[in-house]
Amino acid sequence: MHSYDEPVYLISVVATMLNIHPQTLRQYEREGLVEPSRTQGRMRLYSQRDIDRMKLILRLTRQMGVNLAGVDIVLQLKEQIDKMQEEIDLLRDELSKVNRNGSVHVSKALVTKNAYDIIIFED
Repeated sequence: MHSYDEPVYLISVVATMLNIHPQTLRQYEREGLVEPSRTQGRMRLYSQRDIDRMKLILRLTRQMGVNLAGVDIVLQLKEQIDKMQEEIDLLRDELSKVNRNGSVHVSKALVTKNAYDIIIFED
C-alpha cells in the first residue's frame, strides 16, 4: 500500500481514473492548480492527494460551474482555513496544558472548535 502523498500514478492512469484527457491534467498544472512530482526522465507522477485535489477541481468546474480562476481562489482559501485550523488546534493544546497546571481558571479558558470543510452536494 502506498502512502497518501507518495507519487505513483502516471498521467495516463490518472486521466483514465478521472475520465479526463491527459491535456486537462497538463492544463491544471500550467494553471498552478496541481503540482505532480517528476521522475528523473521528467515524467509526471501523481499521488492520491493530487488525485483527490483534482476530483475537487472537477466537481467545482463540472457541477458548480466555477472557472479555473475561481477554483484557484477556492483552493487558496481552503489551504488558509486548513492552516488556521492547525493553529487553532495547537493553541487549544497549549491552553489545555496551561489549564492542567491550574494557571488559567477554567471559566476564562473556554475555546470551542469550529471546523470548516468544503462540502459539495452531489445530485
